[in-house]
Amino acid sequence: MAFLSIHYIYFSCLISGAALCDMSRSFNGVKARGDIIIGGLFPVHEKVIYTTGQEKPEPLACEAFDIAGFSGVLSMIYAIEMINNSSLLGDIRLGYEIYDTCAEVTTAVRATMNFIVKSNSSKDCLEPECTNSEYIPKVKAVVGASYSENSMAVARVLNLLLMTQVSYSSSAEILSDKVRFPAFLRTVPKDSYQTRAIAKLVKRSGWNWVGTIATDDDYGQAAIDSFISQATELNICIAFKQIIPAYLSDKTIDKRINETIKTLYKETKVKVIVVFAKPKHMIKLFSFLDKAAMSKIWIASDSWSTSSEVAKFPGIKDVKNIIGFMFKGGNLTSFSNFLKNLPTNEEYLNENVFLKEFMDLLPSCLANSTNSSNCLLNFKVGASEDERDILMKNFRPGIAYRTLLAVVAIANGIRDFYTREEYQNSTDFPPWKLLESIKNVTFTYEGQNISFDSSGDTNLGYQIVMWKTGNETLNLQNVVAEYDIENDALIFKSNETEKQIDSLKNIVSNCSDTCNKGQFKKTAEGQHTCCYECINCTENQYSNNTDMDQCLSCDTNKEWSSPGSARCSLKSLEYFTWDNGFAIVLLVLASLGAMFVIVTTIIFVRCRDTPIVKASGGTICYVILFCLLCSFFNSGLFVGKPCDILCKIRQMAFGLSFTCCVSCILVKSLKIILAFNFNPSLQNILRKAYKPVLIIVCCTGIQIIICITWLIIYSPHEERVPMPNTILLQCNEGSNVVFGLMLGYIALLAMICFICAFKGRKLPENYNEAKFITFGMLIYFIAWVIFVPIYVTTKGKYLQAVEMVVILISNYGILCCHFFPKCYVILFKKDHNTKDAFLQKIFEYSSRSASRISACSILSTDSLSSPKTLMFYANNNHTRAGLVHHIAPFERSFLICYL
Repeated sequence: MAFLSIHYIYFSCLISGAALCDMSRSFNGVKARGDIIIGGLFPVHEKVIYTTGQEKPEPLACEAFDIAGFSGVLSMIYAIEMINNSSLLGDIRLGYEIYDTCAEVTTAVRATMNFIVKSNSSKDCLEPECTNSEYIPKVKAVVGASYSENSMAVARVLNLLLMTQVSYSSSAEILSDKVRFPAFLRTVPKDSYQTRAIAKLVKRSGWNWVGTIATDDDYGQAAIDSFISQATELNICIAFKQIIPAYLSDKTIDKRINETIKTLYKETKVKVIVVFAKPKHMIKLFSFLDKAAMSKIWIASDSWSTSSEVAKFPGIKDVKNIIGFMFKGGNLTSFSNFLKNLPTNEEYLNENVFLKEFMDLLPSCLANSTNSSNCLLNFKVGASEDERDILMKNFRPGIAYRTLLAVVAIANGIRDFYTREEYQNSTDFPPWKLLESIKNVTFTYEGQNISFDSSGDTNLGYQIVMWKTGNETLNLQNVVAEYDIENDALIFKSNETEKQIDSLKNIVSNCSDTCNKGQFKKTAEGQHTCCYECINCTENQYSNNTDMDQCLSCDTNKEWSSPGSARCSLKSLEYFTWDNGFAIVLLVLASLGAMFVIVTTIIFVRCRDTPIVKASGGTICYVILFCLLCSFFNSGLFVGKPCDILCKIRQMAFGLSFTCCVSCILVKSLKIILAFNFNPSLQNILRKAYKPVLIIVCCTGIQIIICITWLIIYSPHEERVPMPNTILLQCNEGSNVVFGLMLGYIALLAMICFICAFKGRKLPENYNEAKFITFGMLIYFIAWVIFVPIYVTTKGKYLQAVEMVVILISNYGILCCHFFPKCYVILFKKDHNTKDAFLQKIFEYSSRSASRISACSILSTDSLSSPKTLMFYANNNHTRAGLVHHIAPFERSFLICYL
C-alpha cells in the first residue's frame, strides 16, 4: 500500500521535479515499434536470486529459464505480427514491449513502471502530471501477468491510469472484483470454476475424505478456501488444510513441509490430496516424501497440472495418479507454423534476448539431457532435432492459446475504439478511453465466440488430464475430459476416457466405510460429518441408498420392513384362509355336522309314525333340524376373505338361525312343564299361554328387530388392521353393544329353556326330553362363557376361528343331546320304540306321580289299574278319547304326542 500511495502522490503532483529515467535498461525485454504499443509480462525465468543485506533498491538477477513463460512471449509476438499482417486495424500497426517478471512481485511491478512512461518522451522516464485522466503513457494495454499475486500488484499500479490489463493465466477469485480491479480482464475462468470442477470430480469418484495443500499467497489461499467451500456443499470433508510458504527462500519452508508430511502420515485414510501450488513447490514437496506417501492420488491445479519440470522429477513414477486441471486450449496450427519458420540469425537473436538466451542454453541442455532441468525448466528433449523442432515440442499450448486470445481481444477492442469519429486518425489518447471498448468486445477466433462477462472473465472451461502411472514424462495429449462451466458438467472425450476416470473409484479415500443399504450414518458430536458409524435401520424403516443420513419410514398402513432393510415390502393380506390347517379341521367338523343333520332328518322322516319321533315334537323337531343345518353352513362363512356383505350375513344368519332353534327348544320346554306340572292353577295358566307357533315367531321376531337395528346403527363391515408384517383382514362387528345384545338375547332364551327343562328332568328315562334339553343348554352356556374372554383377548385371524368353534360346539351340543339319543333308540333299540314300551313307562311314571297327588285320585283303579288296561285303550282307536278323558290333565298333552 505504501508503494501505491507514493505513486499515487507522484501522479497527483504532490511531489514534483522527480524523474525515474532509463528504467528499462535493467530489464530483459523484447520490443517492437508500432503506432499502438501493447505491454507484455511473462515469467521467462522462474525465480530471482535473493541477496541478503540489500543497501539500495536495485533489480535482482533472475535464473531458471522457463520454457512455459517463453511460450507466452513467442505467442504474443506471433499474435501481434498476425494482426499487423491482417486488415483488422487497417493502417494502424501494433508494437510491443515484453518484459520478464521472473515470477516475482517486485520484479513484475518494476517492469510495469516501464509501461507508464509518458508517450513521445525523449527519455524512458516517469514524468509528473497533475491530471491522471489526461496522462498519456506509451503503452495502451498490457498482456499479463502470469501468477495471480503478480497480476494483483501490477493491476494496482495500472489502476492509477485505468490501463487495460488482460491476463492469460491469473485465476484468483478476487481479481473478478471490479471495484478493486476495474481495468483487469482475463482469458481464463476464475478459480471458483476450477475448484467447482475439482469438487465434482472428487464427488463423482466417491471420495469424501481429502487433504488440501496450498501456497501462502493470494492465489493459494483463495483457491483452497474456494475448494473447501465447494467441497462442503457436496458433503466432502477436508481432513487437513496445510499451507506452505510462497517462496522457496523462506527460512521456514523446510519446517512447514515437514509438518505437512507428518500430517500426511497421520491421516492414513486420506488417499487423495488437492494441491494449489507452483511446480517448484511440488518438486520440493515430493523430495521430502517416501514412496508410500507419494502413492496417493494428487489433484493438480492449473499452476502445475502440465508441468514438465514436475514430470521429470526422479520419484514421480512412485505417484499413484496425478489428475490435472488446465485451461481449455484451441487450435494452434498456425502458431506451430510460425515456430517452424522462426528466424534464428544473429540479427534477430540480438533483438529477441529471450530467444538468444534459449539458443545459448540449448546445447548444454542437449548434452546433459538426463538432467536438463538445470538449464531449462519444463524442457522435453527429442533426438536429432534442430532448434525450431525443439521449440515446437516444448512450447506450452495452454499459455500460447490464451495469450493469443488476450492479444486478439485487445486488437478487436482497438478496432471498435476507432469506430468513434474523434479518434479515427489519432494514436495519442489516454489508456482509460480504450478500456470500455475492450471490455465489451466480442470476436470469433478459430470458430469460437469469445467475450468478457461482467466480471471481466472468459469462461472457456477446463480440460482434465491424467498423468500416466509409472511414466516419467508427462503426456500433454492425455486429455480425458472437459468441464463445461455453463452446464456445470464433466464431459468425457470417449467411453474409454470415462472408464479411466471411473477406475479411480477403486481407490477409497473415506473417513469411514460406506454404509450399505439398510443402514444410516450416525455422526458423533464434534466429528466431521464424513466420520460416522453405520447403524442398521429399525423395524419399518429403510434406506435405499448407500451413506444415507437417515432412514426413511415405511407407510405402516401398507408396508413393512425388518431391521436393516433396503426397501419396504408390501404387507400381505392375512385372514382365516381356506387352506389353513385349523380352518380345514373346523370345516370338516361343520360338514360332518351338516351331514349328521341331514341323516337325522331322513331317519326322522322315515320313522315319523314311531312314538320316539312323535315325542320329539313333530313339526318343531324339523324346524330345529333345519335351523341347525343353516347354522352349520353359516359357520363356513367365518372362513375365507372377509368382505362387507359376508360380514353382515354371517352374524345375522347365525343370530336368526340359532334364535329360531332355541325358540323351538323353548316351546318343547314349556310343553314339558305343561304336561307334567302338578299344580292345577299354574297348569291352567300355562295351557292358555302355550301357543307354539306364536312363541317361536315372537322370539325370533325380537331377534330380527335387534339385527335390523344393528344394520342401521353400525353394521358389521370389512376392516383392515395394520399388523407388524401383514394387514389383518377381518370383520369389524360394528357396534359391540348390539352384538352383545344379540348374543345376550340368545343366552336369555337358552336360560329359560334350561330352567324349564331342569324342572322336568325326571321324566321316563327313555323319553326324557327335559334331561337332554338341560344338557344341551348347559353345553351352550359353557361354550359361550369360555368364548367371551377368549374372544375379547384374541387378536389376529384366529379371532374368527374362536367364534366358529363356539358355534360348532353349540350346534353339536343340541344335535348330540336332542337327536342322537333318539336316533340311537330308533336304530338300535327298536323294542323301546313301541306303544307298549311307551305306555309301560307312562304307567310307571304315572303310578309314582299319583302317590304325590293328595288333592284327588288321578287314575281309577277299576278302569286304569294295569298297563293292560292302558294298552287296551291305546290299541282301540274308538276308546282313545276315553283314555285321554280319564287320564289326568297333566298327562294329556304328553300322551297325545305318542298316540
